Amino acid sequence: MGVRDKEGLTKLGNNNVNYETDYDPSVLEKFSNKHPEYDYFVKFNCPEFTSLCPITGQPDFATITISYIPDESLVESKSLKLYLFSFRNHGDFHEDCVNKIMKDLITLLDPKYIEVTGKFLPRGGISIDPYCNYGKAGTKWESVAFDRLSHHDMNPERVDNR
Repeated sequence: MGVRDKEGLTKLGNNNVNYETDYDPSVLEKFSNKHPEYDYFVKFNCPEFTSLCPITGQPDFATITISYIPDESLVESKSLKLYLFSFRNHGDFHEDCVNKIMKDLITLLDPKYIEVTGKFLPRGGISIDPYCNYGKAGTKWESVAFDRLSHHDMNPERVDNR
């Protein structure tokens, strides 16, 4: 029995995966963390994230960055790709997208710490960069989350590169 079977992963290695085109958190899968005694970051970069404006239906393009410190579980990357792809025809504001991503991963993984950043391309001459984070209550990560949020964007990037 391989890791895929033992962990119950259905997306990894499957060539017949259905690509959902509307928001679907049920595609997310997890597997066991082999190093839960250590704190370490896992970072995902999705430079081709797409969703729709809920008012106009126009496409929104972004780079989504997800960084988290796992506890007992990690997200399986192919399922995360399918999940992020499921926003393709989903209408939500930028801020809602990043918060939904974070909340869905908290529900799936119960991580020690997680943060999600969206770097959305400008539309109408303005770009939006929402950021959200979470630290597990009652742990040191709760105060880390507050500290990172309160110091977020203290040195803002130049935005003439988008």
